[in-house]
Amino acid sequence: MEYPSERIRKAVEEFARLPGIGKKTALRLALHLLRAPSGDSHRLADALVDLRENTKFCKQCGNLSDEVLCGICSDSKRSNKIVCVVADVRDVFAIERTLTFIGTYHVLGGIINPMEGVSPSSLNIASLIERVRSGEVEEVVFALSGTPEGETTAFHLSRKLEPFQIKVSTIARGAPVGSDLEYVDETTLARSLQNRTEYADPLKKNN
Repeated sequence: MEYPSERIRKAVEEFARLPGIGKKTALRLALHLLRAPSGDSHRLADALVDLRENTKFCKQCGNLSDEVLCGICSDSKRSNKIVCVVADVRDVFAIERTLTFIGTYHVLGGIINPMEGVSPSSLNIASLIERVRSGEVEEVVFALSGTPEGETTAFHLSRKLEPFQIKVSTIARGAPVGSDLEYVDETTLARSLQNRTEYADPLKKNN
């Protein structure tokens, strides 16, 4: 496609690099910014730079944060005795939308996937073990996808947590098998959390 301006072409190409944004949508966004008051563009640019340069990862759970500890970990009303393990910060957003979970989180930063070069050592697992070792955690809830990679990750974590003799549970499969949490509706996800069951080691189950 030919663009009447090199600046428009560059803007369209940058917008189109974002997930879910095609060239047509990117062009609409670029033209919108051209028509909007200049202050809108400046605020957007400032917000993006601030986001990229100043967003931190929570020292305790790995969630996104403006401070050393995220708002959830620093909230005295949340229970540190229950830790919900998720793969990605988007899963935290999904669960928080249910308004039902009162514990804290631990963000792994992915799931074990040898085909894509994601090994246990590349995930935020060691810090989870240290949290449990502190003695405050009484239950760890696996809120991972029902994919083979998610199940592999849950199995690996269960083996790591076994020496601590704490309760290890997993969300009920009201959440569709193979789906990512961010795409599950709030009601189903809330029900899956409330009806969580004890995690069953697949190897022990088959013995």
